[in-house]
Amino acid sequence: MILDIESLRLLWWLLLGILFMGFAITDGFDLGVAMLFPFIAKTETEKRIVLNTIGPFWEGNQVWIILGAGAVFAAWPYVYAVAFSGFYLLMFLLLLTLGISRPVSFKYRSKLPQVFWRHFWDKMVFVGGLVPAFIFGLIVGNILLGIPFYFDDMLRVYYLGHFTALFQPFAIGCGIVSMSMLIMHGGLYLAIKTEDPIRSRAIYWAQRASLLLIIFFAVGGFWLTYIPGYVLMDAVNHAGPSNPLHKSVGRVVGGWLYNYVRFPTAMVIPGLGFIGACCACLTASIGNSRWAFFYSSLSIIGIIGTVGITMFPFLLPSNVDLKSSLLIWDASSGHFTLLLMLFAVLVFMPIIILYTSWVYYMLRGKVRAAAIEKGDQLSLY
Repeated sequence: MILDIESLRLLWWLLLGILFMGFAITDGFDLGVAMLFPFIAKTETEKRIVLNTIGPFWEGNQVWIILGAGAVFAAWPYVYAVAFSGFYLLMFLLLLTLGISRPVSFKYRSKLPQVFWRHFWDKMVFVGGLVPAFIFGLIVGNILLGIPFYFDDMLRVYYLGHFTALFQPFAIGCGIVSMSMLIMHGGLYLAIKTEDPIRSRAIYWAQRASLLLIIFFAVGGFWLTYIPGYVLMDAVNHAGPSNPLHKSVGRVVGGWLYNYVRFPTAMVIPGLGFIGACCACLTASIGNSRWAFFYSSLSIIGIIGTVGITMFPFLLPSNVDLKSSLLIWDASSGHFTLLLMLFAVLVFMPIIILYTSWVYYMLRGKVRAAAIEKGDQLSLY
């Protein structure tokens, strides 16, 4: 065999993380710009400038989350079944905002000149950025706390949670981390793509968001030492069949930090989250802010990577039936499916990356007021 099932499972865990990082770095600045929209765009021209900084990119950027959801469905069917049923209402809100109201607000805002019409869609732009950013963090927070599901002997999944129970303090804190991370990223993107006064306002909010991110990321790490984490109580067959019930799992206070005790070099990953945010804050107003955006991207990689390292090898822990928790070793598709998907990724992901890079290169440069005021109304937002 080219790759055994154990190697494929690990590869797909890494690929899933890369897809989520790609989404957060690309579509993340779209969400950040949307959240900053009412605070940095004061006039009609400024609003159109801000919208046109992301206008050519936001649709293509959402390819990453489609790829991520598809990867979960094909590579981790148990994870897909639990997550999309347990978080059903959150997924529905995500669809309404990220998938419906946000695209519609971009497209419809300029269709009519009436003040009420445009103010309404301005609010939808903001909501379309705020709600998804918060939901992403809220989901991660709940996963770290454990999800109330279990499998019966026939491997049928049962979810025992309630929507209101998702809004726990730690999960809300994770939502704030997500929002501040994307506001920082979006503000630094605007610093590259716009001129004063929008650029100055964007830098102002990006720096404050980075400070908020550092504080809440540190608080979240400290908080994890007091939260029961999940640990394997016996060895797991990494090449065994995908049956979540064939293992023993325990909960230990501070258990989520065990990976950093066993592998101290893994501390580089959360360190990257802190250092990237600090450097982004310090370099935001220097030059054309490209280095700040680069550091912001590193911070995103570090923060998302921290979640993955912290939870490894868990994907979705269960807090009502510990042995039903899903691992990368017992929740995957079969060998043929993983191998076939890997070949597809090796072919199509480079194409997506090359095409996306070409689009960003061709549409580089700042969006200026003169271009908005003189531009073709049908081709601009």
